[in-house]
Amino acid sequence: MKSPISHWCFRNTWTALCFLALTCLLATPSGAALPSVPAAPLSSGAKELIRQAFEGLPGPLVDGHVHIVGMGQGGTGCEVNPHMLSRRHPFKRMVANLYLSAAGVGDFDRFDQEYVDRLVGLARNFGHPVRLHIMAMDHHYNVDGTINHEKTEFYVPNDYVVRLAGLYPDVFTPVISVHPARPDALQELDKWAAQGARYVKWLPNTQGIDPADPRWDPFYERMKQLNLTLITHTGEEKAVSAQGAQALGNPLRLRRALDAGVTVIMAHCASLGRNEDLDHPGRRVSNYSLFLRLMGEERYRGHLFGDISAMTQFNRLPVLQQVLGHPELQPRLVNGSDYPVPAMDFVIWTSQLVRRGMINPRERRALNEIFHSNPLLFDFVLKRTLRDPKTGQRLSDHLFQAMPRAD
Repeated sequence: MKSPISHWCFRNTWTALCFLALTCLLATPSGAALPSVPAAPLSSGAKELIRQAFEGLPGPLVDGHVHIVGMGQGGTGCEVNPHMLSRRHPFKRMVANLYLSAAGVGDFDRFDQEYVDRLVGLARNFGHPVRLHIMAMDHHYNVDGTINHEKTEFYVPNDYVVRLAGLYPDVFTPVISVHPARPDALQELDKWAAQGARYVKWLPNTQGIDPADPRWDPFYERMKQLNLTLITHTGEEKAVSAQGAQALGNPLRLRRALDAGVTVIMAHCASLGRNEDLDHPGRRVSNYSLFLRLMGEERYRGHLFGDISAMTQFNRLPVLQQVLGHPELQPRLVNGSDYPVPAMDFVIWTSQLVRRGMINPRERRALNEIFHSNPLLFDFVLKRTLRDPKTGQRLSDHLFQAMPRAD
């Protein structure tokens, strides 16, 4: 999906960042999103790959990891840190522009509504019933319970995602976000659970949440009482700022929640970065190996799961290939797209997938067509097409049809 120039640039991560920053700063004045290009009709090969992807999946499909973002227009209550749109912070501006471009929004002044309209359109043109779990994102809080606006990259209120789920009940399920340090944290859990919420989203590296902090024991107890499931980022965070806080993405820090009986879905299967092995202080190992350790503990079976969101990114492919090679993991995995990430073609390298033997050249051509037609559908068809190059093992059907829930 990349031109020869971008293919050369992306051989080196630092070159890639410089290339992308320059492209965004020059090509997207005033933070406006790049316009989406109408897709050509799909070829027979692309249509056949889509048909094959739907085989064996009679019920509605599940995407358990979809982001809602907004600027606050129209009373949505959403916020974006001003640094994200400032030329004084070129890297943050670059990241923001990449997300704006991927969202396919044409009118920056109507960003919030156009973002939702496009997402609903992609879901309703999926060709199969699909339910998107749309995520709120709470502020970064200080230890004293006050909001840290400087460290809050973006904010999406709970009432906004709940409202959207009410407006579009055929495609959206709300996922609330409650920082345990906020003074009304327990009341917030009670409020939204009473209105049907069943999932809580955390991004510890960015929100400043240490999952191992004993102060959160009452929070975990209330989650258990309310049958709320925690969907939390694990591993290194690269999409938004997490400077000095990558240790908070250590999967072992979630033992406290698990030991309290909370059902936990570890987003991305901790597939990036390294952290201290808290069981053997002084050692640093991959976050994925720590994820596997927890998955191997019998006491967490039935309460610990992983989602495969973003794992088709080029920098996560080694772990994705390992997941394909270990089918015993798959009953405890769930699908997620991490939208709008699948609409960013510079992080999904179908050429690398061919080189690794996970897809073939014919499938790659069809997938690239689907990407330009519907990136959400592309993410699904790609995952249904992937296979282990040694065994031919694919992701199992159940991944795409169910979300784990607390009992």
